[in-house]
Amino acid sequence: MTAHSPAALAIDRNWPLVAAGALMTCAAIGVVFALAVFLEPMGADTGWSRAGISAAMTFAFLSMGVAGFGWGALSDRIGPRRVVLAGIVLLGLASVLASRAASLLQFQVTFGILMGAAAGAFFSPIISATAASFDKRRSLAIALVSAGMGVAPMTIAPLAGWLVMLYGWRQTMLGIGIGTWIVLLPFVYFIRAVPMQAAAPGMPASGDADMSAKDALRSRAFLVLAAAFFACCAAHSGPIFHTVSYAIGCGLPIVAAVTIYSMEGVAGLGGRLLFGVLADKYGAKPVLVVGLLVQGIAAVSYLGVNQLGGFYAVALVFGAAYGGTMPLYAALAREAFGPRILGTVLGAASMVSSLGMALGPFIGGWLYDRYGSYAWLYIGSMMAGLAAAGIATMFPRGPAVPRLKMA
Repeated sequence: MTAHSPAALAIDRNWPLVAAGALMTCAAIGVVFALAVFLEPMGADTGWSRAGISAAMTFAFLSMGVAGFGWGALSDRIGPRRVVLAGIVLLGLASVLASRAASLLQFQVTFGILMGAAAGAFFSPIISATAASFDKRRSLAIALVSAGMGVAPMTIAPLAGWLVMLYGWRQTMLGIGIGTWIVLLPFVYFIRAVPMQAAAPGMPASGDADMSAKDALRSRAFLVLAAAFFACCAAHSGPIFHTVSYAIGCGLPIVAAVTIYSMEGVAGLGGRLLFGVLADKYGAKPVLVVGLLVQGIAAVSYLGVNQLGGFYAVALVFGAAYGGTMPLYAALAREAFGPRILGTVLGAASMVSSLGMALGPFIGGWLYDRYGSYAWLYIGSMMAGLAAAGIATMFPRGPAVPRLKMA
């Protein structure tokens, strides 16, 4: 088979999947993280505590992780398209129901548990389909899908902030839910993976095609991947969620503070593309380690600024680092595991990482309510980021090897 044969070219030509995937990850993550914009007006309107509202985000990440594992395994069985369709329906429904919540508990259930479960339907199925559909440009393709997450703060967050000022948080959340259905449903058609048999002949193999999901989840490669993913998300989730409130506390108006969130998104978009290109050239592991080190140092740097220009400078570095590292876990997983079980592996890794994401919003809100300061949040984020870098250095080279069974 020549380099220009149809089967060889097909594996690197599923770009409609990449475009649709980027749009959907943008919407899913954007709707969830819009809670950071709603935090202040919701507290003022309802009297709910900051920790209580932040807990909804914690529940969302927990639910996203658990559901993501199930969605990923299901996508290996029935394909990603039907899983993503279910996710879109639930995502819009959760936002509509959350907008009608009459109590904090109702909001935590609808926004936290239901919306988290819905958002979990996107990452693992779409990323695993992308990783299975690309060979030479795999890291870049994954980065482009993941770039939707970086676009979310530049689009949905400012839009939500503007609409909240005009119509209030309830009407804004209702409109976002309905808009999710209108925008995303037509693009479900493009969520499909290239059949594995079209990519197999003559193509360089990566991962262990014969490994079972059970063996994969007990392998050293998965344990290291999941632990690094957990620590990485624990490092950046708190600063992502609470920096807007921290900036407001420093004297910035809410409109200016929201632009810091958007600046992180801009930088995250660039970081995903840059890190994807670098990973294709130098390997995902060394690029990931460097990115994690930068992320940890940048997180604590927020404590040294109190003006908009300083916030922008830190946001550019921090956003590029955390945004750039996120797609690399999928690239590492594809190197170690075959495409047949990749949805399950990524779903399990995402479940563990969601536990890390769940820590930041709640702990940050608790620390603020207790001490009136975010200082310990940013210091803890630095420590978690450095720990993630150390763990990532232990990721093994080559395909994962199943753990030997005793006779």
